[in-house]
Amino acid sequence: MDKPLLAQRAKTALAGSVAFAGILWLVYLLTALFAPVMFRLLGILPRQLEGIDGVVFAPLLHAGPSHLLGNTVPLMVFSFLVLLEGVRRFAAVLAISWLASGIGVWLFGSGLTVGVSGVVFGLFAYLMVRGFYNRNIAQILLSAVLFLVYGSILWGLFPTELGVSWQAHLFGAAGGVIAALVLRGSPETRTQKRALR
Repeated sequence: MDKPLLAQRAKTALAGSVAFAGILWLVYLLTALFAPVMFRLLGILPRQLEGIDGVVFAPLLHAGPSHLLGNTVPLMVFSFLVLLEGVRRFAAVLAISWLASGIGVWLFGSGLTVGVSGVVFGLFAYLMVRGFYNRNIAQILLSAVLFLVYGSILWGLFPTELGVSWQAHLFGAAGGVIAALVLRGSPETRTQKRALR
């Protein structure tokens, strides 16, 4: 990939990751006063029909500034790295992770759930495994670096902390792995490989 194209992708990725985080903060600020009502209306209520719309809306809601802040930095880092591959690929990974996390929580969750952490785990899992599916050494090395820096978040896949939806994390991560599998060897990936030669 030539330097001007890489620079343009980096600018787009940075703008996209900042915008994504900005939208979540804007939603939080607009809904903070009505949070209890919003959670009941738009959060995921497992196995209840009135809670199924939370599959779409729950990642936009957060229980407080510390909840959202804890998700913001990894969300921006992982979004930036996936966006480097292109907006369409990011949209696909985001959608698969978002839906897998939400549906998993709705089917197997244990209580009202909100927050974007399932999506964060989906993006992280995608970045961790895509290199193996694509047989790309650079992506595998990046996954090793990410594991060294963020590997401790994988404890979130287990029920270790009361009030934290490990189901959202687990199914979000599964969505990321599915996204890497579905998108492996796509025309966009082949184009990138040719450009790197």
